[in-house]
Amino acid sequence: MRQAFAYLNSRIRNRRAQLLPEPFFQRMLEEDYPGFLRALEETSYGPDLAGDRLSDVDRAISANLARTVGDLYELTSGPPQEAVRLLLYRADLVNLKAILRGKIAGESAEEIRGRLSGGTFSEPLVQAMLQAPDPASLAQVLQLPSHPLARALQQAVAQTQDPKLLEVLLERNFFSYLLSRARRLGERELVSYFLLEIDSLNLATAFKLSQQGSLPADLELYRIPEGTLVSPVLFSRLAGGDLGALEALAGTPLAPAAQARDLASLERILRRILLERAHVAAQDSLGAGLALDYVRSREWEGARLRLLARRAYFNLPQEAVREEVFL
Repeated sequence: MRQAFAYLNSRIRNRRAQLLPEPFFQRMLEEDYPGFLRALEETSYGPDLAGDRLSDVDRAISANLARTVGDLYELTSGPPQEAVRLLLYRADLVNLKAILRGKIAGESAEEIRGRLSGGTFSEPLVQAMLQAPDPASLAQVLQLPSHPLARALQQAVAQTQDPKLLEVLLERNFFSYLLSRARRLGERELVSYFLLEIDSLNLATAFKLSQQGSLPADLELYRIPEGTLVSPVLFSRLAGGDLGALEALAGTPLAPAAQARDLASLERILRRILLERAHVAAQDSLGAGLALDYVRSREWEGARLRLLARRAYFNLPQEAVREEVFL
């Protein structure tokens, strides 16, 4: 079955050559907005750039991801196609969470759109989701019978109206599906990555809970149970504010998280850990590991370009985005 990935991985190797080199991001950190646009036009994003507004940059990034990532599903069939679908579903989760958070924060549709990338949601569906006034309405809009996120969101909305718990329940329901499918495919790199991502989400959730002042009575409900590194005991200690409990992660892939003392630094560390894990998975030349690394690299590239575009547009100091762009 693993030989079935040969064609897909061959196409991905060709596309990896179009990823922007690191010196490009270093240079863009110093550019003004017109200079940023000129440089972007000379990259693979150029054909998708149809204006000079920030929203035009966002749309160009989304369109580029649709061309270079979203169509991977169409290049193959069987197990490779299923593996790519899981990766795109994961991107859908990131986008859905961004929409939920934006609505809760009272952001405009354009502000929310600036953080969306990749995935399988069509443009008309994204537009409808951005117009939905609340999570319950969003669940009504997301009527895709075969999409696991549609079911996951409906189940979460039926259980709670608490925004924090809603997001966790969405992740619990979704990752249960994602892991079961990856295991059924026998894709060890995907399973390993998804488990690490679950542990990262649990770690971030515990940090957020520690800042609330009082813990919820149903604390364990906030932890995604499939995680292996962040045990219920460790989760409880961290949620209670005991940062010393991070020592329990020594010798694990999450060990660098012990350096974090606030949520922002933790999220940067976790992002770096997950990207590095995806890079390691790229060595899996006969499985889904290469697709995993490529999809994550493209998503990260798009996120960095959006940050740099905003720094240049608003003429912010380089320090305002440096830590986010260079992990």
